[in-house]
Amino acid sequence: MQGCLRNEPIAATIRTRCARTGRELTLDVDAEGDVAVREKGASPLLFEPEIDWERFVKPHILDDF
Repeated sequence: MQGCLRNEPIAATIRTRCARTGRELTLDVDAEGDVAVREKGASPLLFEPEIDWERFVKPHILDDF
């Protein structure tokens, strides 16, 4: 969203660890929301929660599910 407001592409790199196996995982997210997984053979389950941000008042995103 910030990239759209500024009219510039914004990308992110997410470094995390699999909760089940403990393997490190690196995800590259581009300005369009497309995700590339760096580790060969990894196929993480990704989701984008649908949250009404205008009405969201809970202390944590998980509290809205």
